Amino acid sequence: MSRVLLVDDHAIVRDGVRRLLGERGFVFADAASGEAALEQLSGGAHDLVILDLNLPGLGGLELLRRILKAHPGQKVLVFSQHTEAIYAARAMESGARGFVSKNAAPDELLAAVDTVLAGGTVVERDIAGEMAQQEIGESAYMRPLTQRDIEILRLLAQGNSLTQIGDALGIAYKTVANTLSRIKEKLGVSHTADLIRIAVGRGLTDLG
Repeated sequence: MSRVLLVDDHAIVRDGVRRLLGERGFVFADAASGEAALEQLSGGAHDLVILDLNLPGLGGLELLRRILKAHPGQKVLVFSQHTEAIYAARAMESGARGFVSKNAAPDELLAAVDTVLAGGTVVERDIAGEMAQQEIGESAYMRPLTQRDIEILRLLAQGNSLTQIGDALGIAYKTVANTLSRIKEKLGVSHTADLIRIAVGRGLTDLG
């Protein structure tokens, strides 16, 4: 029997997915936050983690990176309220094996679960079509930024101090400050306010 961990802060979603997967005989566990998920995984990897991106505290993308750092072979399927291709691209770039929105039909979620458990990768059909039609990610202007750069920009634009950003990402204050200085150089700006404007303008505040 496959062991599945669902990470979602909405009890109604956890209950619905539990019922859906329970009919297939999966052994199911859940967590309402990133911290709780890491605690669940401290005893070892599950066969599959189904992960929401919008979590309180530790954001979904950072949680995904932490899970894969601790358990490099862990299979993760993102199950998100977002339907825009950029969210799928960010998740897949960060190591997810699949992306399905909460608008998908139950059968599509089940098929994605089966695909990822079998070692494949999958993106919801409509979202995959959007990804194929356009170049995903930021414009050429944003391409020099790393995933960590993007995460720091997101946290900054959400109003976090450098200390809070460091605490959220598990890095030193000085590392955050130095990274922000490099981001300014990459983007050709001089002020932190410019970085916040850029991040907000490109919707990075929603990529939690």
